[in-house]
Amino acid sequence: MKTRIGIDADHVTYLDAGRIAEAEGAAAITLHGRTADQLYSGTADWAPIARLVDEVGIPVLGNGDIWEADDALRMVAETGCAGVVIGRGCLGRPWLFGDLAAAFRGESRRVLPTFREVAAVMHRHAELLSAEQGERHGCTDFRKHVAWYLKGFAVGSDVRSALAMVSSLDELAELLARIPDQPYPADVLGAPRGRTSAPRPVALPEGWLDDRDDPRPPAGAELLVGGG
Repeated sequence: MKTRIGIDADHVTYLDAGRIAEAEGAAAITLHGRTADQLYSGTADWAPIARLVDEVGIPVLGNGDIWEADDALRMVAETGCAGVVIGRGCLGRPWLFGDLAAAFRGESRRVLPTFREVAAVMHRHAELLSAEQGERHGCTDFRKHVAWYLKGFAVGSDVRSALAMVSSLDELAELLARIPDQPYPADVLGAPRGRTSAPRPVALPEGWLDDRDDPRPPAGAELLVGGG
């Protein structure tokens, strides 16, 4: 299972969640180092991950602000967690998983693809979506990934705009071919990716906190509360 530290600073629940998960037979538990009301703001707190490792006997996986393979090594070293779970860090960078595998093997190799190599990955990504959803829907779905792949690269605003409206694989290939090859932008390494958002109070179902010892969720709770 995957959880966060708690609802907010006044309702820290991760230790209870870990104990329950273990008692109910969960194989492992992942902890994101933020409360739900923090969304993706600020910096993830890894200290609760270490505390949960000490509290439960099942493997604990750490999550939150792993942007590079070396971040994963640091999280494991600092918290004692059994492994890591990647979220926003892989957006537009699927090769991060290869970096992680290399890092945990003790290798220093890290992938820094040129733009031509990134473009090939982009087109393959859109091809896979198209195979699953049909070309038009697949390319439409791919649009949201474009900015993540292009982060830090020198790309003209007209091409960026056109890529954000791409609707076919041929169109995608033609637009990518217009972008000159260039080294991977090292200045984006280690920087946050994906969604950022200011803290926001969590909207809980009515009666959610009336009796914290009652394990039954209020009616309709699953429809109102998302994970992450």
